[in-house]
Amino acid sequence: MTISYEQATAAVTAPGQRFETDRVEIGGRGVTVFRHAPPTLREVFATDRTRGDRDFLVYEDERWSFDEVMRQVDALGHLLVHDHGVRVGDRVAIAMRNYPEWIVSFAAITSVGAIAVAVNAWWTTDELDFALGDSTPTVVIADRERVERGLDSCQRRGIRLVAVRWGDDEPPAGVERWEDVVPLGEPLPDQAPGPDDDATILYTSGTTGRPRGAVSTHRAVVQSLMGFGCRTAIERARQAPSVEAATSPEAAAEAVAAAAAATPVLILVVPLFHVTGLIPVMLGCFSSGVKLVIMYRWGPVRALELIERERVTSFVGVPTQSWDMLESPRFHEFDTSSLTAVGGGGAPMPPQMVARVEKTFSRGRPSIDYGMTETNAYGPGHSGDDFVRKPTSTGRGTPILQIEVRDEDGNALPPGGVGEIWFGGPHLIRGYWNRPDATAETIVDGWLRTGDLGRIDEEGFVYVQDRLKDIILRGGENVYCGEVESALYEHPGVHEAAVFGVPHERLGEEVAAAVVPKPGAAVTADELQVFVGTRLAGFKVPSRWLLAEAPLPRNAAGKVLKRSLRDEVAGTS
Repeated sequence: MTISYEQATAAVTAPGQRFETDRVEIGGRGVTVFRHAPPTLREVFATDRTRGDRDFLVYEDERWSFDEVMRQVDALGHLLVHDHGVRVGDRVAIAMRNYPEWIVSFAAITSVGAIAVAVNAWWTTDELDFALGDSTPTVVIADRERVERGLDSCQRRGIRLVAVRWGDDEPPAGVERWEDVVPLGEPLPDQAPGPDDDATILYTSGTTGRPRGAVSTHRAVVQSLMGFGCRTAIERARQAPSVEAATSPEAAAEAVAAAAAATPVLILVVPLFHVTGLIPVMLGCFSSGVKLVIMYRWGPVRALELIERERVTSFVGVPTQSWDMLESPRFHEFDTSSLTAVGGGGAPMPPQMVARVEKTFSRGRPSIDYGMTETNAYGPGHSGDDFVRKPTSTGRGTPILQIEVRDEDGNALPPGGVGEIWFGGPHLIRGYWNRPDATAETIVDGWLRTGDLGRIDEEGFVYVQDRLKDIILRGGENVYCGEVESALYEHPGVHEAAVFGVPHERLGEEVAAAVVPKPGAAVTADELQVFVGTRLAGFKVPSRWLLAEAPLPRNAAGKVLKRSLRDEVAGTS
C-alpha cells in the first residue's frame, strides 16, 4: 500500500527529519531551504572519511576506495594551497575526460575554497582558449589531450598545468605530472570556504555565440544535492516494501530480497563537466557513499556489460543513451535485472520510450529530471507509476523548489495556462561570470527565467512544451517542435528525430525535420509525411526533410544542435 505524494513529502520534511525545511534570506529574498544541509562541499566530502576501503570509483580495471580517494583529495588540496598559492576565490580549471582524477580534483579544489571551472573536454583549442581567458584560472589540471590543446594558451597567460595520466615521457616545460607532484600523506589545509562563497563555474552549452560561465555558490550546489536526496526519500516513503507489513512469509522474503537488491550503484555515462554528471550522479554518490562506475566513452554494449558486471541500479543519461541500449542487437545477452531506474535528463523522453523502458526492463522503471546548468541540475522530477501515468510531464518538485508559469508580462498563470516556466529556490546560480547583462536577463528578482514554454496541471505536474526559441511560427500558427518529434518517434523505423523551423518566403517559417532511421529500416520522406499527417494537424507536418545515416549532432549536454541542422536544410533550398 502506498501513501500520497503530499503525505510522503510531509513525513520526509517534518521537524527533526534529515530533509526538514526552514526559511532563510538569500540576496534579500526569503527562500525555503533544507535546514540540515551541510554548509559547504568541504563538509559533504568529509563524510567519506569514515567509509574505509569500500569501493567508491570503478574505472575500467581500476578500483578506488573511499580511503584512497580522500588521501588523494587531501594531497592535491595541499599542493594547490602550499605549492601553487591558491586562495579562496581563485579559479582552478579541470580539463579532462571522465577519469577518477577529475573527481579528486573537484573535491580538492572546492574543499580549499577555490572555484572549480569545469572545462568542456570536447572543446577545440579556440574554445578552450576563450574559457581560460574568461575564467583566468591559477592552475589547470588536465589530461594529455587537453594539455596539448591548451598548452599555448596556458603559457601565454602564466597558468600552471598539472598533467593527469601523461605517460612515461617527459612533459613540456611548465607542465607537472600528477604522480610527481601530488604529495600523498599530506593533510588537507585548514583553508575553507563559506556557504556563500563561489564553488563552481560551469559553461553553458554555447549553442549560440560564446558560452557563458554559470557561477554557483556552495550553498546552491549543496541545496540542489539535498533536493535530489529529498526526492529519492519521498519516493521511497511512497513505495518502500516493508517486512513488517508483509501478509505472508513469501511476501516478507520478497521484501527482504528487494531491499538487498536495492543497494545503490550508479554508472557515469555523461561528462562530469555537464551538470547532470557532476551533481546528481557524481556528488550524489560522494554524499551518500555509493559506488560509481565510470565509462571511458559511451557505447551501449559496454554500458550493458558494466551494468551486469557491477550490478548497477541507476542509469542516468540522456534519453538517446537509454534508446541506444534498448536498440542494441545484443541487449538481451546481458542481465539488467539490477536496474531499478532508467532515465536521466538533458532532453525530453518521448512517451513511447517511457512505455518501452517500463515494458523491457524487468525491474527498471522510467525516470526523468528537468534541470538546467542554471538550476544545478535540480528541477521537477518524474519516475515510476507517475511517469507511466503522465508520460508527457517532467514531474513535480520538492519543497525548496518554486515553480511558476508566467505570461509575457511576468504575471503568474493559473493551472493549465501556457507560458514561460520560472524557477525560484536556493539552488539557482548566482549569475554568469563577467556577464552582468546576461545575468540580469535570466535572473529577475531572484527568479530564473528558463526560456522554456510549458504549463502546470492541477496536481502540480510540469509539462515542457518547447524552448521558446524553438517554436516555429508558420503562417501565424505556432508549431511546438516537441509535439512533432513525439509523433515521429511513434514510427517504428525512426531512431532519432529533430524538428525545427527554416525560413519560408510566404509562411515566414516552414516545418523541417531531420531523421535517422533505425538500422535496416527503409524510411522515406513521403512515408513519414503521411505518417505524421495522420496524427497531427496539417500545418504541423514537416514539409522539408533530412534523412541522415549518421547520428544527429549534439553538444556535450546531449542536446541536438538544431542550428547546424537548420543551416544544412536551408542550404539545400
